[in-house]
Amino acid sequence: MPKVKTNSSAKKRFKVTGSGEITFQKSFKRHILTKKSKKRKRALRVSGIVAPANKDFVQRLLRLK
Repeated sequence: MPKVKTNSSAKKRFKVTGSGEITFQKSFKRHILTKKSKKRKRALRVSGIVAPANKDFVQRLLRLK
């Protein structure tokens, strides 16, 4: 049987933590930062956690399931 490939875009975007949660970096933090408030930019630094509704789909992309 051939091996099943992991989705290349997903493996660049998501990381699995030790507790099994899947994290990602938030968007809108690359450019045009002058008009965004300090509070908003500070909140975007924190890595996001994949919601339970999307977790099965992301795990399938990463071949964890």
